[in-house]
Amino acid sequence: MEQNIKRIDATFSVSGQLAPSDLQALPALGFRSVVCNRPDHEGGPEQPEHSAMQQAAEALGLRFAYLPVQTSGATAEQAQQLRELLAELPKPVLAFCRTGNRSSKLYEAATQGAREVRQFDVVVVGGGSAGLSVTASLLKRDASLRIAVIEPNTEHYYQPAWTLVGGGAYDVRDTVRPTGEVMPKGAQWVKASLCAFAPQRKVVLLSDGTELGYQQLIVCPGLQLAWEKIEGLEETLGKHGVTSNYRHDLAPYTWELVRSLRGGKALFTQPGMPIKCAGAPQKAMYLSCDYWRKQGVLASVSVEFNLAGAALFGVPTFVPPLMKYVEAYKAQLAFQSNLVKVDGPNKTAWFDVTGADGQVTRVEKRFDMLHVVPPQQAPDVIRRSELADKAGWFETDPATLQHPRYPEIFAAGDVCGTSNAKTAAAARKQVVVVADNLIALRQGRALPKRYDGYGSCPLTVEKGKVILAEFGYGGKLLPTFPMDPTVPRQSAWFLKATLLPWFYWQGMLKGREWFTDCKPD
Repeated sequence: MEQNIKRIDATFSVSGQLAPSDLQALPALGFRSVVCNRPDHEGGPEQPEHSAMQQAAEALGLRFAYLPVQTSGATAEQAQQLRELLAELPKPVLAFCRTGNRSSKLYEAATQGAREVRQFDVVVVGGGSAGLSVTASLLKRDASLRIAVIEPNTEHYYQPAWTLVGGGAYDVRDTVRPTGEVMPKGAQWVKASLCAFAPQRKVVLLSDGTELGYQQLIVCPGLQLAWEKIEGLEETLGKHGVTSNYRHDLAPYTWELVRSLRGGKALFTQPGMPIKCAGAPQKAMYLSCDYWRKQGVLASVSVEFNLAGAALFGVPTFVPPLMKYVEAYKAQLAFQSNLVKVDGPNKTAWFDVTGADGQVTRVEKRFDMLHVVPPQQAPDVIRRSELADKAGWFETDPATLQHPRYPEIFAAGDVCGTSNAKTAAAARKQVVVVADNLIALRQGRALPKRYDGYGSCPLTVEKGKVILAEFGYGGKLLPTFPMDPTVPRQSAWFLKATLLPWFYWQGMLKGREWFTDCKPD
């Protein structure tokens, strides 16, 4: 249902023809009113009459209005009627016709000249790693650019260090800084949430009811952690032995659990792909096991890694060295095992396990510690937009990072519907591609840069040693340094725990493109 809804602004959305049963989903999506713009009987006997729709809507507590518009288009009188309706209907409003087109045009006619639009050269959606870095890189290239960064959060996080926090090797306080301190100088910070895209008008719609106009748009809001998809999880996170390094406030609890566990069952989970930093779920297991081994209690801890997929790691080259650690830690691997339900107080988790025959069996497992990695998806505002691909991610050319139907729109970071690993290292390379390509577009030149799918996953297999996995599209190895990438190294740990955090704050967020193929003056 929500995939068929196109949000016009913070208060008004449109869709194609609805059935009475479709209305049941609307209250959960936040809608309070429904407007029918399709005349009765236009689509023949299969089209529900507006009276049936009204009855179903009101039974759900929704307000309903009937304002039929012919296929020839809305009249000035109908635009005025909609203005009057919008003044009294509870918001947000969902209007529908056969395809949503008439409803969109009617709303445009009714609100023409009423919207506040602030114009910018470039609008950046998201103030995370990709958003701030690409903004800084653009301003390095052209300081005169008027750039707005849409970001509602007042704190900015260095997320790659959270696995180290969970392993007792990093202070969580060093992973966060005020957004205002890291916002690139010269950019305008817009403290609001994105509600919708209107690419035909080259505007984005914000939660405060305003609109930002752009010449170019860069979409980098990251991804969304879908904790709610695991039954019972949200109620027990941070207590009862249930934790996750994927949240700033929970990573210290992971370390607390690891330090206190002297025996029992430790479960680690990994959902289906794609997820941010696909190696992070097993990093949590390795660092935990290393600590238990050094404390002499590993033999008393039964460790199990439950993966929704069928392989330990997506790049086969790195599986053998990782398996050596799995075997050394005596960890059990449960493939095709997807966490679906948690009962924290009773220390019980349920997994859907897919057998060789394709049959799914619900399996109950007890635990003393449960490290959860939630399912992940593109943000709702992306999935519901016309800019999304069939899987709900931002549709983008995998090489140029440009939208295939809207050439003035680019993307970077985890939101991209590309096959690369979703890591900060990937964003670092993507930022250069987007910045150079966007400037070229503004100058009327051919796009000069191509992204090769580079991503990096520093696999912390023990405290003090890292396997530095660097690879691109198709699993092609793309090592930065002339060393065997499958060997665990102390130097790679120093890179992960010391150099990369410093480089992030002092380099990447400031537009310094070290270790890339493009270095602006």
